[in-house]
Amino acid sequence: MNIVILDGFTANPGDLSWDGLRELGELQVYDRTAPEELPHRAEGAEILLTNKVIINAEAMAALPCLRYIGVLATGYNVVDIEEAHRRGIIVTNIPAYSTMSVAQMVMAHLLNITNQVAHHAETVRRGDWERSPDFSLTPTLSKGEGALSRQFTSPSEGLGEASLIELDGLTFGIVGLGNIGKQVARMAQAMGMKVMAVSSKSEEELRQMGIQKAKSCEQLFCEADVVSLHCPLNDKTHHLVNRERLTMMKPTAILINTGRGPLLDEQAVADALAGGKLYAVGVDVLTEEPPRKGSPLITAPRCYITPHIAWASSAARRRLISIATDNVAAFLRGESLNRI
Repeated sequence: MNIVILDGFTANPGDLSWDGLRELGELQVYDRTAPEELPHRAEGAEILLTNKVIINAEAMAALPCLRYIGVLATGYNVVDIEEAHRRGIIVTNIPAYSTMSVAQMVMAHLLNITNQVAHHAETVRRGDWERSPDFSLTPTLSKGEGALSRQFTSPSEGLGEASLIELDGLTFGIVGLGNIGKQVARMAQAMGMKVMAVSSKSEEELRQMGIQKAKSCEQLFCEADVVSLHCPLNDKTHHLVNRERLTMMKPTAILINTGRGPLLDEQAVADALAGGKLYAVGVDVLTEEPPRKGSPLITAPRCYITPHIAWASSAARRRLISIATDNVAAFLRGESLNRI
């Protein structure tokens, strides 16, 4: 059985092993595959594994041996599913492998914004604390640091312009309460935050999880101190965060996106930050990845961007490879596992 991995580098840059798949057939692994390289590299492959390389109808037509496509991710928009079904090609994905890692990144962005650990550590490194007349240095509250004018004392004040922001009692809004959204909710609750969510789940089901069901996106955007996006990207959610919804948010609110870049109207978000209409933004995804043409968020004030790595912890990538191997093994046994 000929197995080809088209773009294995992001899942396994060399610290993990493909041996499980190698035991199932003759395996060829490519770090990356350009579109023009696909026909040659996939020629003769019966099993094709892809993360971001697009397998469309034209590609399938050129690969008569192809029987199985395994997507090395949860989202499977890189494959023409309808054409695959028409040709009898099995397609699988990798569900829920990175839930904990992505939820952890949400909290990392939130705590980076509210505690500014890297900034404060840098002030110590450059000697500011050594020169301080006091035992405690509050550099972002000091004249000349560009910074922030006051520290709020109760959740009712909102986030304010604070150096250190306490999360206890604030409202954390979640759009989309799937596996990741539910885990983020648990983490927010553990820090004393009230959680509100836009979800298809019933009000009673959310109540049992200690979550308030928002009547609409508009209610959530108006009331939440933090908004985190965990919904799929589709026609209805494209630019879910747009100029209109941004005007509903508190100017003290924090926005976090670890879902898909196009959930945000990036220019509108950048303008809201520049105009002081939004406190801060943390994102792990952009509309264009990598951002070859740039993004207005890259130069926006108080915007913190990580390069689509929330999913990429060693533990999550190890699970991904394990599930991908199980999917292929099940296919070879004539069974169905994580089939789309």
